[in-house]
Amino acid sequence: MSEAARVVVGVSGGVDSSVAALLLRDAGVDVTGLFMQNWADDGSGECRAEEDRRDAVAVCGALGIPIRFRDFSREYWDGVFRHFLDEYAAGRTPNPDVLCNREIKFKHFLDAARELGADAIATGHYARVDHDGRVFRLLRAIDRGKDQSYFLHQLGQAQLSATRFPLGELRKDAVRALAAEHGLRTAEKKDSTGICFIGERDFREFLSRYLPAKTGEMRTPDGARIGEHPGVFYFTLGQREGLNIGGVRGRPQAPWFVVGKDVERNLLYVDQGHDSPWLQSRSLRSAAAHWVAGAPPAARFSCTAQTRYRQPDEACEVEVLGDGGLSVRFARPQRAVTPGQSVVLYDGDNCLGGAVIASTDAPVPETNPA
Repeated sequence: MSEAARVVVGVSGGVDSSVAALLLRDAGVDVTGLFMQNWADDGSGECRAEEDRRDAVAVCGALGIPIRFRDFSREYWDGVFRHFLDEYAAGRTPNPDVLCNREIKFKHFLDAARELGADAIATGHYARVDHDGRVFRLLRAIDRGKDQSYFLHQLGQAQLSATRFPLGELRKDAVRALAAEHGLRTAEKKDSTGICFIGERDFREFLSRYLPAKTGEMRTPDGARIGEHPGVFYFTLGQREGLNIGGVRGRPQAPWFVVGKDVERNLLYVDQGHDSPWLQSRSLRSAAAHWVAGAPPAARFSCTAQTRYRQPDEACEVEVLGDGGLSVRFARPQRAVTPGQSVVLYDGDNCLGGAVIASTDAPVPETNPA
């Protein structure tokens, strides 16, 4: 791709996409900004889309580049949010950012960019793309604390061949310094956190609008009743917050953590101790895996893995099963490996791909009493 190529950059109204556009412009690229609206205002007053839109317009104006707009809220609802609700209803904990990247930012956004005559797209993600002479590779960013390859592992050759990540070689402090140096209004803007369509609002209140839940029993792994929960949908493995368990007679003064859920019986299982044995697993099974290169490196291989964002590398052995799923065995026990989340595989900085976690070998409450 030549330096004169036409590139559409996804401008979100944040500092990262602002600097991505700046860097492309200064490299002599023909740049157009595109602002995506992925969530329709639900009347809660929590949606920042209009504020972000104004900031995106201001940044593109300051950079002297055109800006276009697309509403992908229907596609987001059908391709991301319905899956999000279905997974929570089944007792799993989905990761909508992974699906959003696959279904919206590197599918519908890429299609829209091509309709505008672009040769490539760019985003403010912290990741890198290179070509090793055979395939395009998705690499971790230089700033490991900000690396987002975990959320991008569902991308393939078609997407990577048409994608630029201008921030992949930069650290976050350098990105903010560049924004300030060029007078961009997003230089000090706070990064968005959490799930994009929930924003800063209370997660439990938001989810209750779509998945009405009922109270049920909280039990220890061996079945002793500890209290009540407001709905199993609201909790995930390893969670401590929101349990509201006071002093329990005969139990030590130690924090409680979620160690299991039974959606059918509306039971939430809790145990004391951050490293409770009920949260430990050595292996997992996954749904069918996606491979960045188009195929796995081998039927069996060694690599490292992450089962959650910003987790340190964990050594593991991987077997590709007949149905395309994975059997992953770790070199040491892992805490709170959660069905519905993603296991993402790496060879050094090279992201090989990943899959949705289906099950683990962690003990199951009440079927294997402590």
